[in-house]
Amino acid sequence: MLELLQDVAAEVITPRFRALAADQVSEKNPGDLVTVADHESEVRITAALAAAYPDALVLGEEAMAADPGLLDAFATAEHAFTVDPVDGTKNFVNGSPDHAVMVAEVRGGEVTRGWIWQPQHEVSYVAEQGAGAWRNGERLLVADAGAAPYRTARWRWRGQELDGLGTLEISWACCGVDYPHLIAGDAAALLYNRSMPWDHLPGGLILTEAGGRIGRHDGTDWEPRRLGTPLLATGSAERYDAVVAALARRPLR
Repeated sequence: MLELLQDVAAEVITPRFRALAADQVSEKNPGDLVTVADHESEVRITAALAAAYPDALVLGEEAMAADPGLLDAFATAEHAFTVDPVDGTKNFVNGSPDHAVMVAEVRGGEVTRGWIWQPQHEVSYVAEQGAGAWRNGERLLVADAGAAPYRTARWRWRGQELDGLGTLEISWACCGVDYPHLIAGDAAALLYNRSMPWDHLPGGLILTEAGGRIGRHDGTDWEPRRLGTPLLATGSAERYDAVVAALARRPLR
């Protein structure tokens, strides 16, 4: 799988990096960009998955934009894959190397495998349920965040206070980069206001297999097929509990 993502990135995504023509970028919704690289890479990854796993549902971000019913099918599928062909599309369009290609596998409602490839940084993250996580083939464990800032991907929450913990700063605006930074100790926590599966399933599994914690803002467990609710990710259970307590005292607005 990792080799597939690397090949697709090399052939479809990286040649367009800092070389997109105006007619190769459009908006699905105001501010929600999509490029020819997103479409072409998703088609190629989806085709490879469908050939290898003909009975599995493949939920691609761009396919869902065209057919929202795929989300309902995903919520009940026994075996499925999620595909984020260019995570951090806005970063990609703006010439930032902070973008990624991501796939996750779900069986019986549990994330069993996850892959992240950051083509410009040439770094891979891979995890398998119960077997650990790896960065470029080396075992990956969560680092101590120390006094690192608490971060959010939601601009509206930037600058808001986590009661007794600190002020929220903006994240790297790409889940395929956010989660690795959290694992590396560059953030004390990540707070998201929504949880689309292609964004969070790969990084969520890699984080938990590296020793971190992911769940809801109210302290309830993360359910990969429960869509649309806010997520909280931290490097430890203790930090997670502290953030949940802070949010209970002073909810984000």
